[in-house]
Amino acid sequence: MEHVREFRELINKISESKYETLKYLSEYLYNMNPRKISYLVIIMVFVSTFLVLFKPYLYSFRRNGIDYKGEEVMLPEPRLKGDMSVEEAIAKRRSIRHYKDKPLTLEQLSQLLWAAQGITDEKRKFRAAPSAGATYPFEIYVVVGNVKGLKQGIYHYDPFKHSLTLIKEGDYRKQLQAAALNQQWVGKAAVNIVLVAFYERTTRYYGERGYRYVYMEAGHIGQNIYLQATALGLGTVAVGAFHDEEVAKILETEGDPVYIFPVGVP
Repeated sequence: MEHVREFRELINKISESKYETLKYLSEYLYNMNPRKISYLVIIMVFVSTFLVLFKPYLYSFRRNGIDYKGEEVMLPEPRLKGDMSVEEAIAKRRSIRHYKDKPLTLEQLSQLLWAAQGITDEKRKFRAAPSAGATYPFEIYVVVGNVKGLKQGIYHYDPFKHSLTLIKEGDYRKQLQAAALNQQWVGKAAVNIVLVAFYERTTRYYGERGYRYVYMEAGHIGQNIYLQATALGLGTVAVGAFHDEEVAKILETEGDPVYIFPVGVP
């Protein structure tokens, strides 16, 4: 019974952070009287450690996202082979801030969103950009202004269905431009792809270190958008200067906006 009591205390003290958990476990084992250690306690400790360390991977197949109720637009299937090599896209990638008043096609938008967060492994639900522990803390919002066959409005991207859900209709590019310190390329782009973070999806497993992982992931996603835009003959630029609360209010999201990628025809 004493072992059961000790194990219950151990479980109650296990933190959501794997680093704090490992620290506590090591101290627990160090201070334990060797004569009290039983095979049962050792096994339970190792099982608990395994679950804390690898839980994100064990549950990576679960749907991690937000469900919006609204008009849904199914996107064209993404192409897995293009006209430009990865090497050429890297060499040609530039930050482009000036766009023509020309629309994007739905196929182009589909390809950009797939490159950002699309599903690349149907069985395990892995996505196009790497994520710490497959926790996928980002939601993708699209401020649509000029896309053939698509209403102007703010949309949410669903990577599992490869679809867009309309949150609210209208042209919100100028409002987004104002929130982004009046950067004109935000207002003139055909679309703006906005990366919104939900930090707790990652920090619940990695503690304070998780914030760093979220920002790393933003970079992974951003580079994918850059390279895909380049391969499609489009232009984009990473925008990080904006008022967080104002952007979140425009998108009607509870998450934290991290990046805005205006995209247009250069």
